[in-house]
Amino acid sequence: QLVESGGGLVQAGGSLRLSCAASGVGLDYYAVGWFRQAPGKERERISCITDDTTYYEDPVKGRFTISRDNAKNTVYLQMNSLKPEDTAVYYCNAYSAIGTFVWDWGQGTQVTVSS
Repeated sequence: QLVESGGGLVQAGGSLRLSCAASGVGLDYYAVGWFRQAPGKERERISCITDDTTYYEDPVKGRFTISRDNAKNTVYLQMNSLKPEDTAVYYCNAYSAIGTFVWDWGQGTQVTVSS
């Protein structure tokens, strides 16, 4: 089970750090992605981290940083220079060896950016 936290209300230009914590299983075994779903839109992947590589989609490239702390069994998403269009519910999930998601989606954490 993965639990997302760290969301909140922030003004445009502000920062938040999201956490994705795992219990009962070592998260370092998996590639982990951060996803978001804005109202009325489909869930989209925004970033992913493997053993030694990070990926970012264009809307967040240069502003968001994904990292992992294997000792804490947690993956983070540092979000800087936030924009109103970043407002969404943010989720994390892990990928299996065949590219499917390991867990069911959790409740996510709400990020609201005011202009």
